Amino acid sequence: VSSKATGQVAEVLFEEGAEVEAGQVLARLDPATVRAEFGVATSAAAAARRNLREIEVRLADARRTLDRNRSLVQRKLVAQSVLDGAEADVAALSGRLAASRAEVDVADAQVNLARQGLSDMEIRAPFKGVVISKDAQPGEIVSPMSAGGGFTRTGVPPILDMDSPPREAAVHQSY
Repeated sequence: VSSKATGQVAEVLFEEGAEVEAGQVLARLDPATVRAEFGVATSAAAAARRNLREIEVRLADARRTLDRNRSLVQRKLVAQSVLDGAEADVAALSGRLAASRAEVDVADAQVNLARQGLSDMEIRAPFKGVVISKDAQPGEIVSPMSAGGGFTRTGVPPILDMDSPPREAAVHQSY
């Protein structure tokens, strides 16, 4: 078992010999940085939505102005250039609206990514089994690169799978 993210172990929630269920939280990494990133992402998404709303309001106003100017040009009360300007405003705001919608989509994706980052701060048992060793303590740094014998400790336990037939496997640990 290894972490999906690099981080400092905040708490370890098992002891050697403990039976664990699939999906059970085994350890938590310090979420402070990821929580801050999530806050920034949600703020950016809210700002993108406010910007989108402003453009929608401005475009609606520009369309009303365009309709009025069409009527005034037909009655020869204003020059054609006034109508041309109003058409240009509507076209420009329509383009900004499309760009703003795309910015909201990107901001929402960043929120989802940050939410996943928060989820990755929890190390979960991949299957039901028995913990055979405890390889990290709170305060240690763990990394996904450390699984399989890297230089950073894995910080999470090997688990004996109790639901599968017995099998042999080489397990490399680094300290």
